[in-house]
Amino acid sequence: MSLRQKISDDMKAAMRAKDTARLSAIRLLLAAIKQREVDERIDLSDSDIVTIIEKMNKQRRDSISQYEAAARQDLADVEKFEMSVLAEYMPRQLNDAELAAAVDEAVSAVGATGPQDMGKVMGYIKPRLAGVADMSRVSALIKARL
Repeated sequence: MSLRQKISDDMKAAMRAKDTARLSAIRLLLAAIKQREVDERIDLSDSDIVTIIEKMNKQRRDSISQYEAAARQDLADVEKFEMSVLAEYMPRQLNDAELAAAVDEAVSAVGATGPQDMGKVMGYIKPRLAGVADMSRVSALIKARL
């Protein structure tokens, strides 16, 4: 089953269960997918949908930090719930050991020697870890390694 089909099925299930909060989060995701398909006139693959979900999660993390800084915990809780719904459609995330091994392999493959090679390492590792690792964590690990 494709990821898009799973999202559509989950939307129907949320409608039947009258779970309005979950339904709202899934509709936001489907709207973002549809918008990209219409804009680019293509059918999105599962990896394209994962990219959209990553972008939406990043937006939610930014919103949560803004809401918490403004003492609006109610709005931050809504964003956290939406992130939990979106996380269901993401592939399994790498653990710290797997991430460290991937960073070490990328550093050696590129031949990086210092912080000036950060861009090369990120360029090498980003397509390989897309969807399975948070790139801000990867970036921090690379900085620490270099």
